[in-house]
Amino acid sequence: MPGLDELIPNAAQIRKEAALKEAEKAEEYARLAAATEGEKRALIERLTKPSGKTEEEKIQLASTIIQRAVRNGQTQVQVYRFPNTLCTDKGRAINQQEKGWENTLTGIPKEIFQLWTDYLKPRGYRIAYQIIDFPGGVPGDVGVTISWGDD
Repeated sequence: MPGLDELIPNAAQIRKEAALKEAEKAEEYARLAAATEGEKRALIERLTKPSGKTEEEKIQLASTIIQRAVRNGQTQVQVYRFPNTLCTDKGRAINQQEKGWENTLTGIPKEIFQLWTDYLKPRGYRIAYQIIDFPGGVPGDVGVTISWGDD
């Protein structure tokens, strides 16, 4: 039969082992957080650049999204969501609905606005860019909605 010290280790030893486990967990959490932050930065970097899609591909994608929404009885559809950091002012002008807010767009969000201007607006479609969440009370992600109803 094992001795009493093996069955019930002393409290100091247990605290030391617990502290090591906590340190390992904290280290793993920090590693994962750093990796996630790196992935997020890479995604934002990619979204600030042009999509690389041709005009024809963009029109086809817009058509597919709109037609699916129409088949589902909708008169509007959110076509994109992006971090406010893709705006040169972090979404402030969009949040305030200031004249010229579209000039703060970069990358793919800017491409979507241009596609709407060139092809959808002349056909009666409307577009709205609006802040759709407020983490910690500050503007967060921006949603892009295309609509075609009578409202």
